[in-house]
Amino acid sequence: MSRRRSLGTKKRIALLLGAATVAGGGAFVAATASNATQPAQQARTTSAQDSSVCQGLATALGNNQRFIEGQRAAPDAQSEARIANREAVLAEIERKQAASGCTVGESAQDSQAAQPPQDGAEAGQDAGQGAGQGAGQEAGQAGGSAQAGEQVCAGSTVTLSGEGGAPAASSNQFPVGTRLRVTNLDNAKSTTVEVASASGSCVLLNNAAFEQVREEGKFLIRRALIEKVG
Repeated sequence: MSRRRSLGTKKRIALLLGAATVAGGGAFVAATASNATQPAQQARTTSAQDSSVCQGLATALGNNQRFIEGQRAAPDAQSEARIANREAVLAEIERKQAASGCTVGESAQDSQAAQPPQDGAEAGQDAGQGAGQGAGQEAGQAGGSAQAGEQVCAGSTVTLSGEGGAPAASSNQFPVGTRLRVTNLDNAKSTTVEVASASGSCVLLNNAAFEQVREEGKFLIRRALIEKVG
């Protein structure tokens, strides 16, 4: 009797150990599968971030190329100096494209025009971006009529010009000296800057100003509130 009990006990222990081993193996497989999905998710996130960076740099490149085209189409006494400055900006943006793994020289020439306009005023702004210096001056006169504290350039995206120096902006809607407040609605950061030069967009921020409102790793503000403050 005692021998049969002993064998029964051993069998029960063996069965319990076997069940524990199977359960543990299942847990290991589940944990391995879970860990395997994490790199894939991280890769998708990184890919999305890289895409946003490259698109922002392409937009900045296209904006500066349009500005140069406008200066060449309707040159004035300062056009040569402005073009030389913007060509240096283009070179800097291309260096950033290379460092970010983007296609060097990729330009979003139609990036702003391709966005659906929210109203007639925005459509007029987008049409003015590809025009020459004379058209930019006319748009600047229209933009200058906005009252202080009034929202302007509704629906426009904001990117960087690539220029150095103290925080400043360039615009084809507002004359030099106009003070604008730019708020990034995605992170609630804002900066108030003076327009220091003309460009091919409603508002381009130089490097220092863009750093004050950017989201980390991004070179394009899709949801911007732009206000004239002086």
